[in-house]
Amino acid sequence: MSGNVRLLDDTLAAAKAEGRSALIAYLPAGFPTVDGGIAAIRAALDGGADVVEVGLPHSDPVLDGPVIQTADDIALRGGVRIADVMRTVREAHAATGKPILVMTYWNPIDRYGVERFTAELAEAGGAGCILPDLPVQESALWREHADKHGLATVFVVAPSSKDARLAEITAAGSGFVYAASLMGVTGTRASVGAQAEELVRRTRATTDLPVCVGLGVSNAAQAAEVAGFADGVIVGSAFVKLMLDAPDDAAGLEGVRALAADLAKGVRRQV
Repeated sequence: MSGNVRLLDDTLAAAKAEGRSALIAYLPAGFPTVDGGIAAIRAALDGGADVVEVGLPHSDPVLDGPVIQTADDIALRGGVRIADVMRTVREAHAATGKPILVMTYWNPIDRYGVERFTAELAEAGGAGCILPDLPVQESALWREHADKHGLATVFVVAPSSKDARLAEITAAGSGFVYAASLMGVTGTRASVGAQAEELVRRTRATTDLPVCVGLGVSNAAQAAEVAGFADGVIVGSAFVKLMLDAPDDAAGLEGVRALAADLAKGVRRQV
């Protein structure tokens, strides 16, 4: 069965045709529970997110700050497994028809088996994977199987990436390029920073892929700022923090839905 890379491509192209950035939400699988995580993803999509990244919880999430680390720990202590991640992708996509990616570090895929992981993700209706710690020069096996199963391979670029390195990374990727707005880990910040716009400019010089910016965006004003120069705005920690701080699950879901609606206005620059 083929995955949904075409759906991802079409979704990002449709946002561009509307003269706006796409809104991409990140939420970890299994947080606060597997069912609760699926409900949260549906809430984000119902609120206005165009795409969702489902985080595969990891015991050593080197790119992630304390908010997502806390959520990952809750999911892992709850016993989340890769099968639960696949179920999350399947049910979120089936309920909404929107593209769902998995964001994961390489070690869980390597241990699970690349062919098995890509086949199951495609069967679940997944659109691809974001692989923040997989070096491009070591990615041939992954890309072979991802291409075979119709899955996007999204690599991460950072402000420290030299131009030649950017070209190498973007030539190997598909779907979109994840531009980390600053050096450091995920988390909400008061300002997204000027580095992000310069990184998008440099990345676009190497590729026709959409360039989507993550790390630090937490409100509609920041989303509007990033939408002024990026093809997509990625928001994760702000959603997770809402759920961590909510008095109960229902309030958490309503908070996620409301934040997605607010951010959706932001990417349309209606702030």
